[in-house]
Amino acid sequence: MNPTAPGRRSVLVAALTATALAAVAAAPSAVAGPLSRAPESAGAARTLVGGHGDNARLAYQKTVAVKMMRGVFERGDMSVVDRFVRPDYIQHNPLAPDGAEALKAFGAAWRQQYPDATYDIRRVISEGDMVLMHSSIVLVPGTPGMAAFDMFRFQGGKIAEHWDVLQDVPATTANGNDMFSTISRPRTEEPGPAYLTARNEKLVTAFVEQYLVKKDLSAIDTYVGPEYHQHNPYIPDGVAGAKAGLGAYYAQFPQLVATPKRVIAEGDLVAVHSHTVNVPGERGQAVVDLFRVRGGRIVEHWDAVQDVPEYSANDNTMF
Repeated sequence: MNPTAPGRRSVLVAALTATALAAVAAAPSAVAGPLSRAPESAGAARTLVGGHGDNARLAYQKTVAVKMMRGVFERGDMSVVDRFVRPDYIQHNPLAPDGAEALKAFGAAWRQQYPDATYDIRRVISEGDMVLMHSSIVLVPGTPGMAAFDMFRFQGGKIAEHWDVLQDVPATTANGNDMFSTISRPRTEEPGPAYLTARNEKLVTAFVEQYLVKKDLSAIDTYVGPEYHQHNPYIPDGVAGAKAGLGAYYAQFPQLVATPKRVIAEGDLVAVHSHTVNVPGERGQAVVDLFRVRGGRIVEHWDAVQDVPEYSANDNTMF
């Protein structure tokens, strides 16, 4: 759900561009040759975690993603890249080139410009070879910071590919909720039990297809519960707020085209990464919507929206 205000592309992140690109330009190039994008085999995954099966593999992936992000961007410890990132790492953040060495250079530039930056990682989920991380990033203490969704694909036990979506946190919201807290019961940021994953993923996928791709607001009546908590800062709370906010958005952009790219789910949390284009010919926005499902209904929603820039340091697009 992504009604947007002008200038949602982060000013702080844009300010980093010149420093980061100067640093990565001097970095050694990544290992030549395309990286296979086929999911790692279940057998290989079990070997990585000592034969403990899928639950241990998913936990391992989440732990690695957290250690890598905090190491690089909070502590400036680039040794975590050598430990956890493939040399031929594929990058979709438009400010950074491909490769592990480029990631080190980007992280070093980030730490130099924002030495007090903090990552408050609120939620981490994993499915298959993918991890999604939802974070509050504060680059300068005392500022509102940014909402961030980072997505990682694993291969051979290491991070092979990365996408992200970043959005400035506004001073106030239309619903009175911040962009990070959990309001629906139980008030935990941990995903629910694994047996819920497939059912909830199917429900959210159907909801997104109906309300976002087909722009059919009756999907809200079908899939959203009477208790519905909204964290998009520009949409009022509750079911009525969702209908009003989205209705106005679709009326403003009747030619909106939304293309879901990937879904990552664990337990009661389901994330959808999409490309939305409000007006034909525009570059559009990268969007991540994160939904919480309880009792067969969607009860809570977080998101982040970022404009697709004209230029990128890599050729991979944001999707």
